[in-house]
Amino acid sequence: MSDSRTHDDGTGHDGAGDPLSPAARLLCDAMTAGFPGPGDTAALRAAAAVSARPGPAVASVSDTVAGGVPVRIYDPAPGARERPLTVFLHGGGWVMCGLDTHDATCRTLAAASGAVVVSVDYRLAPEHPWPAAVDDALAVLLWAREEATALGCDPGRVVVAGDSSGGNLAAVTALRAPELLAGQLLFYPPLDASMGRASVETFAEGYFHTAAHMAWYWDEYGGDPRHPHVSPLCAPDLAGLPPALVVLADCDVLRDEGLAYARRLAAAGVDCTVQLHPGVFHGFLGLPLPAGRAALAAAAAWLTATPRQGGE
Repeated sequence: MSDSRTHDDGTGHDGAGDPLSPAARLLCDAMTAGFPGPGDTAALRAAAAVSARPGPAVASVSDTVAGGVPVRIYDPAPGARERPLTVFLHGGGWVMCGLDTHDATCRTLAAASGAVVVSVDYRLAPEHPWPAAVDDALAVLLWAREEATALGCDPGRVVVAGDSSGGNLAAVTALRAPELLAGQLLFYPPLDASMGRASVETFAEGYFHTAAHMAWYWDEYGGDPRHPHVSPLCAPDLAGLPPALVVLADCDVLRDEGLAYARRLAAAGVDCTVQLHPGVFHGFLGLPLPAGRAALAAAAAWLTATPRQGGE
C-alpha cells in the first residue's frame, strides 16, 4: 500500500490544539450552523440543495438514462478516443444530494483528467432502501461498459468513483463486478455499519459530519450491516479487486475504517494508494480549501494514468 499524508491547507496549522486548520475550522463551523441534525430527511435535502457550487466549463454536458437510471455525462473533449470512463456516485448519506449537488466535482474531474464522467442519480433512501442504490450503480456500470466505445472511451479503462456514501457504493460495485473495472476511487467512504473504530468517538461532534448523523444514515439506508454489500469491510476476501485510490480526511469519523479497508486491500495484493489529508473534515472535497483542490487534482491525475485492466 502506498500511503501518503498530504500537506495541510496552507494556513499554518501546526497540529496543536484544534486538529482542524484555521480555514477549515471557519468553514466547518459555518456549515454546521446551517445544517440540520439527523432525523429530518426533508430538511437535510433542502440544506444539501442550496450547497451546490459552480464548476469549470466542460465541452459537453448532457442528461440521459443509463440502464434505467438517470445520469449526467460530462465529456471534456468530444471526438477523443480511448479515454478512461468514470462512473461517479455522489455522497449524501444515501438519503440526499444528486446530480446538481455534485455537478462541480464531476466537472472538475472531467476537465482535469480528460476522462468522461458519468454521474449517477441513484435512488435514495428511505423511500428506496438498500439494495436499490447498489443495484442502480451496477446497472450504470454495465451500461458504461457497453457504451464506452461510443462515448470515446476504452472499455478496459472504466473506473468507479464516489464520495462518502457514494464511496461506499463504489466499493460495493467493485466487490460485485471487479472484472468490469480498471480502478476504484474512494473519497472518505463509510465501509463498516458497526461504527466501531476509534475515529468515530474522536470526531463524534464538532467536525461537521457527526457520529449521530452517520448512525442515522446507516439506519435509513437499511440492509444487513454485516453484509459485504452494505459494509465492504465485512467482505471475507478482497483479492482480485481493481486498483484503488482512497482519499481520506484526518478529522473524520470515517477515517479509521477507510484506513482499515486500504490495509486489507493491500494485504490482499490489490494496488492501493492512500491519501490522508490533515487539518480537514469530512466533505472537504470541492470546498474552497487548498486541500480540496489538491485532492481533486491528484484524483484527476490518477484517473488520467489509469491503465487498461490487467495493465495491458
